[in-house]
Amino acid sequence: MPDLPPKPAAGVSRRTVARATAAAGLAVLFGAASGTARAGAATRLGPRTLDVSVPSAALGRSAPVRLILPSDFGARPERTYPVLYLLHGAHDDYTSWTRETDIEAFTEGRDLIVAMPDAGPTGIPSVWRGGPDYETFQVKEVPALLAREYRASGVRAVAGVSTGGYGAMAHAARHPGAFKAAASFSGILDTTAPGVPAIMDAIVARENLPAASLWGHPLLNLLTWRDFNPRARAAGLRGTALYVSQGSGVGGGSGGDPLPGVLESALWPSAQGFAGTLARLGIRATTHLYSGGGHDWPYWKREFTASWPMLAHALGVPE
Repeated sequence: MPDLPPKPAAGVSRRTVARATAAAGLAVLFGAASGTARAGAATRLGPRTLDVSVPSAALGRSAPVRLILPSDFGARPERTYPVLYLLHGAHDDYTSWTRETDIEAFTEGRDLIVAMPDAGPTGIPSVWRGGPDYETFQVKEVPALLAREYRASGVRAVAGVSTGGYGAMAHAARHPGAFKAAASFSGILDTTAPGVPAIMDAIVARENLPAASLWGHPLLNLLTWRDFNPRARAAGLRGTALYVSQGSGVGGGSGGDPLPGVLESALWPSAQGFAGTLARLGIRATTHLYSGGGHDWPYWKREFTASWPMLAHALGVPE
């Protein structure tokens, strides 16, 4: 993510202390995590990055969460930290943000925890019909674990790409006050807009799951579809700092592949309808509905950069 804004320089003494104590502090942390029944084993991936297996009653199994800890985590055991939740998109997983961006380097020296929870193979973090409850996992179980074992404060912001953008807005709308800010990059923000139910069904079907296993039939179970629709639940976003970005997809995409531009174009009316609903309700939001673009990471990295000042302000950390 080379286009992210520059980090403020950290003080020499703070950085020296953090480097000197990081290994010891994290060693204690990993030992504690693997020795408790409340969390599964933690796998260290780098000086600040780890994967934690979280036993989940909502999912009926353990699921992974990737964490990036603050640079001074091991040096300041008395401190609590705000949390930025980053949600992945469809047919991807919880590793996507560290694989596709430089979020680890970007957050070095910033006093926050980054949490990237799993949302299953479809990347739709919702309550499935008679199935897993990824909403409870992400909104309740993971925050409880972070508060209990990783000194997370109650200050949270959430951002996501594609179906993760859906999750960011749906979580914030369905749980008012749970997040100080929410950002969506090419998210599915009106699940009942023309053509969107077919897109949702296609995402589910690609993972060899019955289409009705998500929220049921979009007409026969319309009330359920509306209940999980960010646009229908938009009133719950009042008081939350919001960033909404979406490209028109016309002539967009990258690398000569037309599919990202086509998909972005298909979601364009959904974003417009969502933004219009916010405006009618008098809910303030920063919207960037731009020409072109594609449903892929080059655009999402740029939009994360644009949303960062808002997210940082909500989290109480320097830009």
